[in-house]
Amino acid sequence: MRVATSRGVTTLTLDSPHNRNALSTPLMTELLAGLAAAVADDAVRVVVLDHTGPVFCSGADLEETAAAYASGTVPAGMLGDVLAAVWECPKPVVARVAGPARAGGLGLIAAADLALCAQEATFAFTEVRIGVIPAVISATVLPRLHPRAAAELYLTGDTFDGRRAAEIGLVTAAGPADGLDAAVERACASLVRGAPGALAGAKDLLRRPPAVDLRAEIAELAALSTGYFLSDEGREGVAAFREKRDAAWVPAD
Repeated sequence: MRVATSRGVTTLTLDSPHNRNALSTPLMTELLAGLAAAVADDAVRVVVLDHTGPVFCSGADLEETAAAYASGTVPAGMLGDVLAAVWECPKPVVARVAGPARAGGLGLIAAADLALCAQEATFAFTEVRIGVIPAVISATVLPRLHPRAAAELYLTGDTFDGRRAAEIGLVTAAGPADGLDAAVERACASLVRGAPGALAGAKDLLRRPPAVDLRAEIAELAALSTGYFLSDEGREGVAAFREKRDAAWVPAD
């Protein structure tokens, strides 16, 4: 895996084109380490998941899986740790998908906060066609997908393109391949303008379960909002707005 950081954005690039960036144990180990380092670095504001070669991610490394059968365990068990690390990352995660993704690769895309893809990219939940099910990735995929689409694509294993992926909620947006880099840059430029603590808090809001008691929920959220307004970030943000300047956390050009 390759790691590069510029202007508050760390790019973690899946770099195993010989096996179509399959989720092998070495690659998943490197990805977990890269995410942990990005989270620990206060200068990092956004994480981008990228790839070398024509394929974003082909899913589990089936060669490694076959070799592991004798031990009674399979590398796919580690995928849950990777998906959780992406999903729970307190910093925004953007997936840049320029090529095909299959099976576990779709779980990685769904775990990201934003996913931008080339409309020509293709996707498929191929698990049933090799006698398994998309179990672990369902933790991140099913909250994104429309239920009818999930049923169709999980059961058929059929291939679909970037436009369909956007329509059913798997990705944020799909567009021409030659505009993908610019779309990712625009997204990152917007994300780094958010306060680090507020971005983490906003991600927590997006994960909140539905309220049982609406008035109790409103009271809790009102107290939460007050806390953010009174925080150092909140005070700086309000001051910057009133003074018509960038807030202190916005990276300098």
